[in-house]
Amino acid sequence: MTLRQRHLAAHGLLAAVILALFWRDAADMAGIWWNSSTFTHCLLMVPMIGWLVSQRVSLLRPLTPAFWWPALVWMAGAGLVWLVGEAAGVALFRQLGLVLMLQGAVGAALGEKLVRGLLFPLGYALLLVPFGEELVPLLQTFTAHISVVLLHLSGIAAEMQGVFITTKAGFFEVAEECSGVNFLIAMLAYSVFAAHLCFKSWTRRIVFVAAALVTTIVANALRAYGTMVAADIWGIEAAGGIDHIFYGWIFFGLVILLVMLVAPR
Repeated sequence: MTLRQRHLAAHGLLAAVILALFWRDAADMAGIWWNSSTFTHCLLMVPMIGWLVSQRVSLLRPLTPAFWWPALVWMAGAGLVWLVGEAAGVALFRQLGLVLMLQGAVGAALGEKLVRGLLFPLGYALLLVPFGEELVPLLQTFTAHISVVLLHLSGIAAEMQGVFITTKAGFFEVAEECSGVNFLIAMLAYSVFAAHLCFKSWTRRIVFVAAALVTTIVANALRAYGTMVAADIWGIEAAGGIDHIFYGWIFFGLVILLVMLVAPR
């Protein structure tokens, strides 16, 4: 067995031990990916991370793997994050601690040089942790405010109370499902991936990701605004059907297409 094979075997064994010890957290995280529409994109991220690693194989091959003891401190810190989550009963911290431990296992078994070569795939793996649903109330409020401003600019009278909007066509609620959090989280994962591939400047990467997220929030507000305008024109029942088709199949499909076209250019 070559030196490289020994280190790869050590990494595989260490990762297997971590997953065996914390299998419930791994299973819970995978269950969220499978069952929650907000995090379904994580199922695609796993092969995406594999692809990112495969693209670096030729660059990593000349590097000599080595055991790296500072990564044990990394893993210990990850274990502390997990313990905080366990003590507080917060699954998010337990799952974050698990991902951090798996990252540390790469450093411990393969060494600092290979960690540097795999820095983006390792960092990108943090987006596998199901987080962001805490933003739902804030996004509901943003959507409601922007919608009311657009309605007033269109000459449609509207009153807002919290996330409830009243127009002459009816009574609307910017519900949790309409906050756009699922698309925002998916857009974060996609825009970070696209920014890494398409830009070399960190300034451009940050600006691109920020612009993609802002576009997503504005697009969701436009969807809500369009629904209320449709209700004003055709009635509230017709607007409900238009909302489902427009939002699910056309509107945000165009947003993704826009991001895909802007990034390469």
